[in-house]
Formats: sequence, C-alpha cells, structure tokens
Amino acid sequence: MDLEICVDSVESAIAAEDGGAQRVELCSALGEGGITPSAGLLRTVRSRIGIGVHVMIRPRGGDFLYSDDELEVMRGDIKFAAQCGAKGVVFGLLTAEGDIDVEKTRALVELAAPMEVTFHRAIDMSRDPEAAVQDVIRSGADRILTSGAEQSAMEGISRISRMIDDARGAVRIMVCGGVRADNVQEIAQATGATEFHAALRNPAPSPVIYQNHGLHLGSADSDEYGRQVVLAEDVRSLRDAIEAITSDRDAARI
Repeated sequence: MDLEICVDSVESAIAAEDGGAQRVELCSALGEGGITPSAGLLRTVRSRIGIGVHVMIRPRGGDFLYSDDELEVMRGDIKFAAQCGAKGVVFGLLTAEGDIDVEKTRALVELAAPMEVTFHRAIDMSRDPEAAVQDVIRSGADRILTSGAEQSAMEGISRISRMIDDARGAVRIMVCGGVRADNVQEIAQATGATEFHAALRNPAPSPVIYQNHGLHLGSADSDEYGRQVVLAEDVRSLRDAIEAITSDRDAARI
C-alpha cells in the first residue's frame, strides 16, 4: 500500500520522508487547492529527499478549463519537472460542460512520459465522477486522486468503492479527503483502496516578534504570520495504520 503526502515546503517534504511516505505531491498555495510550485522549491525538495516527487501542474486557482496560453504554461512546467527528476506530475482538465477533456489530457500525458500522471481532484468537480473514470482511462493517466466527489473520503466512501470497481485495475484510484490514522482502515476495508493521500498539516507558530496585525496582504481573514507544516510523527502514525491493513490482509490469506 502506498502513502502520498501533500506538501508545500522543504520542511514538510523532509517530514513526509522521515515518517515513511512513499512519495510527496509538491504544490504551492494549498489554500487554493494547490498550484504549480516554484522552480526553486522543486529543485531544493528534489535534492533533499530520496522518495518520489510528484509535481502539481496547475497554472492558477479556480476552475479546470484552461486557455491555450495556460496549456502552454502547463507544457513548460511538465518539461521542467522532468528535467528536475520528478517521478510524476499531477493535473486535471475539464470541459465547460463538466466532462473530462480527454483529448487535451491525453496530449499532456504523452508529453509527460515516462513520468507517472495523476489526474487530480478535478474529477470530483466533474458532472459525473463515476463515468469520468472511463474517460481518464482513455486519456492514459496512471492514477486518479479522489474523495468520491465529497468533502471527505468518509462521506464519499460508497462512490470511491464504485469508482475502484469500475476502474478494474486500468487506472489506480488514490483516496484523499481527511484520510487519517483513525479512519484509513475503515476506508480501505469499505473500498478496497491501496493508495492514500493526505495533507496532515499543522499550524506552526511564527518566530517573528513584531507583528502588524492591522494589515492583510491576502484576504481579510488571512493570517499573515501563520503557516502550516507536516509533522513526521503524524505521517508515521498514518503509515503504521496502513501497514496494519496489509498485515491483516496477509493474515487473512494464510
């Protein structure tokens, strides 16, 4: 079973590896659902960890209907990720009608080869996520990241199970959405999932002594001195819970 941790910093990437994750999904702007990380962040993370790095390819926040110029940006970022030694890339494209844009997705999948491609949670925003599984298979992507089109995997557990059944192994389904040590076994048992994705972010206190709380550089409710990080112990707890599932399945086969 595989565990992928979503990270937006070198510190969090190192913690993910120390905690036993198989790979990281590297993003920036997680408050917007993740966009493409900077060149410096990608290079530094790649140099500091030995596990797989899968790079988010998303030129902006918002919807997943991209212009020709935005597709050109995505193509450039995919090529750069390959140059930096990324193991995979993560993207998702929809049509205005809410379907998977198979043709444009396939073109990016072919450009990314031999890197792995994960079709991200854009599928959860599609018109029919279950039917969309077949479209992703047609695009050639290796993996789908999904919460079953619900806020959390626990809420989407029935749809996730159906998506895994419908995939029939032609594409891997990786479960996300509030996956934690205390629920991953229930999710795995109910769906048959073998790949899991989690953010596991924790607030980190700022070391800055003087703080100007009268100014917001982002939205009015933003905390200009707040940030969130992944802790190795949280990753380790989730990893241990996942390994327990494997042990239970092995024992059942004896």
